[in-house]
Amino acid sequence: MRNKALMKYEAQAFGAVRQIELKREGVQIGERLLDFADVSLMRPVNHRIFIEMLGGETVEISMLGFSYDGFWEELMQKFSDRSMEALFAEEAPLMKCEGEYQFGSEHGRGLIVLMPDAVCILPQNCHAVRIPLCFASDITLKGYQLSITLESGGRYTVGKMGYDTKPFAERCIKASQDVKLRRSRMLSKHEVRPPFTEKGLFRTAQTDEYYLAAVKNGRCAVELFTHDDSATYLYRYQEEDSVFACRLREAMEAIGSRREIIYISDEQLAEKPLFRMALARCDAVSFLRGKSAGRLIHNAGHSRVLSEFLEG
Repeated sequence: MRNKALMKYEAQAFGAVRQIELKREGVQIGERLLDFADVSLMRPVNHRIFIEMLGGETVEISMLGFSYDGFWEELMQKFSDRSMEALFAEEAPLMKCEGEYQFGSEHGRGLIVLMPDAVCILPQNCHAVRIPLCFASDITLKGYQLSITLESGGRYTVGKMGYDTKPFAERCIKASQDVKLRRSRMLSKHEVRPPFTEKGLFRTAQTDEYYLAAVKNGRCAVELFTHDDSATYLYRYQEEDSVFACRLREAMEAIGSRREIIYISDEQLAEKPLFRMALARCDAVSFLRGKSAGRLIHNAGHSRVLSEFLEG
């Protein structure tokens, strides 16, 4: 049953009737918090809810009675909201629809959200994604399916949203055109200076912040031009320069203002559930962290050390 004043539920879990509260960061069952960062999958089966954890444990919640539908709806809303936080999706949505999705080996039905700069897919598992429309090389509506292909080769399909399918597609195409134009204008204000070979932006809404990158022969140095950063980030890679540069652009756009996610240690990361969720939901950021070769603090010897690193 449900206590409306306290927004809490009573249900069977861990072998006893316990009080359950759905919080912003997870499911509080008695004294234990199931952090959404540790959740692999949630599924409803015969008026029971199974929460599968990344560590292999499965938690069963049952005996919700008439509160079952409301509990499941609120649980999905909290999980989706937290996933959006982990995707650093901060602008107001343009559309929200229930629909089908497919990308890689993932497929099913979930919440599809159109943002001014992205499409977010929010399934009932840990594989939520944010598709940056500024990097879309093709957006095509065929029947009831909308396909989005990125410059990196990634392909995502959403659709079967009922009467919302066509309006969603039209707004998605326009949003992509608008965000590309805005970023092009913003990038034109910045000059690439040696030893750098690339220039790029973070989120489109961050109008006065950008970065320069030197990408050559398996080594990369990224200089951030922001309000609060005074370091150069170093990377080593084995991919072709063009492939790494493409992944770098996706990662930098994905992190927005949360730039510490690209350099904090694994120990620090373990203490930040939201960042752990972000890494699980953004391959480009995870890819970039895996190539890290450290940070170069700005001091008297900065130029010399940077040159030595890039020259190998």
